[in-house]
Amino acid sequence: MMRGPRPHSLTDAALRPSILVITGPTASGKSELALGLAEALGGEIVSADALQVYRGLDIGTAKPSREERARVPHHLVDVAEPGEAYHAGRFRAEADRAIRQIRARGRVPLVCGGTALYLKTLLGGLAEGPPRDPAVRGELEAAWAAGEGGLLYAELATADPELAARLHPNDRSRIVRGLEVWRVRGVRLSALQAAHGFAERTYDALCLGVERPRAELYRRIDERVVRMMAQGWEAEVRGLLTAGVSPDSPALQAIGYREITRYLRQGGEREAVAASIQRATRNLAKRQMTWFRRMELEWVRPGEVAEVRDRARNFLLTGSTPL
Repeated sequence: MMRGPRPHSLTDAALRPSILVITGPTASGKSELALGLAEALGGEIVSADALQVYRGLDIGTAKPSREERARVPHHLVDVAEPGEAYHAGRFRAEADRAIRQIRARGRVPLVCGGTALYLKTLLGGLAEGPPRDPAVRGELEAAWAAGEGGLLYAELATADPELAARLHPNDRSRIVRGLEVWRVRGVRLSALQAAHGFAERTYDALCLGVERPRAELYRRIDERVVRMMAQGWEAEVRGLLTAGVSPDSPALQAIGYREITRYLRQGGEREAVAASIQRATRNLAKRQMTWFRRMELEWVRPGEVAEVRDRARNFLLTGSTPL
């Protein structure tokens, strides 16, 4: 049964464009649900995945296949080079543009992805923070490049523990940004984000979160990693490195890509790579569920396709959903 907060009022809905949002932890089945909904409702999918934006990162990001993209148009997939630092501000601008174009064609925008920050930014606005300081940023980037990432993360954990708790120790761009704000302004970026509140509602959205029992989700994660390795994930990473993508690039810091990159550069036990990726992905899923439970989501089970379809149709027609 679908569960979650009460929907926004019909008056509110009339003031903003309506969109559907499908999210959930990695390997929960949100992409399959989104694909089926898009086909049933005449929709197009806007990806809210921080890694599917990168060209060449296909297997490890579970990027939609050519067949799936032929069935339903997908947006914000393969829009950046692996060396680029794709950020939430760029995502919001490009997602807004894609949604406008989809609506102009008389079709339904369906946003699907598990990057919580991107979803919060799209639905509630962007907490900009102070302008960048080239000197401080350059100093921090140089320290990271010199192998001091662990020290920088420890510094952030002391200066802004709330922000550090949300980040992986290898998340260079966000760690550097958090420390930059702290060193320049003496304020915590997490406090600025909390004060912002992500309350600039641009869209009236039916936000659905796909959930599974934890044991089942973890089993799916482990099986998917094995399947990705068999599909040639290692060869994909080797090809990126051979093409000149830096091991320190944002894309290759992602879970799975960083473990395989480390193995290809430093060696080690090949059998241990998949286990390491599985463990890191399970931890990611746990963090994602913590983030999602702070969002206004209606939780659905993967098998509730007909109920979800009917709920979405009613929302699009009336701007509300039955209680």
